[in-house]
Amino acid sequence: MPALIVKILLFEDNNSLRQSLRQLIEAEPGFVVFGDFPNAENAEELTRQLQPNVAVMDIDMPGADGIEGIQAIKTAKPDTQIIMHTVFEDADKLFACLCAGANGYLLKKHSPLRIIEAIHDVQQGGAPMSPEIARMVLQSFHQPARSYDLTPREKEVLQWLVKGYSYKMIASACNISLETVKSYLKNIYAKLQVNCGTEAVAKAMREKVV
Repeated sequence: MPALIVKILLFEDNNSLRQSLRQLIEAEPGFVVFGDFPNAENAEELTRQLQPNVAVMDIDMPGADGIEGIQAIKTAKPDTQIIMHTVFEDADKLFACLCAGANGYLLKKHSPLRIIEAIHDVQQGGAPMSPEIARMVLQSFHQPARSYDLTPREKEVLQWLVKGYSYKMIASACNISLETVKSYLKNIYAKLQVNCGTEAVAKAMREKVV
């Protein structure tokens, strides 16, 4: 067995697909799947315990979904490389995943062999994406910025949120109370027509709001 082992976790709720992916991945020399799971409910604990190099993650799973899984894994082991493997091609899901910390984004409609290439890519510092997804990312850079009528203070709070600050950290950075931060964010979510911070960050990045 090669000296360098790539430890992989697999999160996929389709049992037959998950087992097929496991067999495919483990056929590659040096790749070992340390665990495969139908959802991301225990992703943080599993990551701390198994210390994976790479995680292959579906988005739409029961219980804890893939976006929650990304956040959990990055909390436990930030250098774990996460490759999304999903049917979703919409921009909101894409940017939510990228904002949460995903390192690659592959569509299930393409050959599963692409996963093997993608694992090699992320191990070498790459950001593998299906062609449609890469095009979507590039197009986002050519879209005009939108303001959504955010006040200067709301834009400041949103900028800190985009940078990954918690509510308490935003309060400290802006020298305002925690309740004021929550009030600002409630207004921001309403103006952006989103339901949570992850969606707000994704929209802010995609549409250059800040």
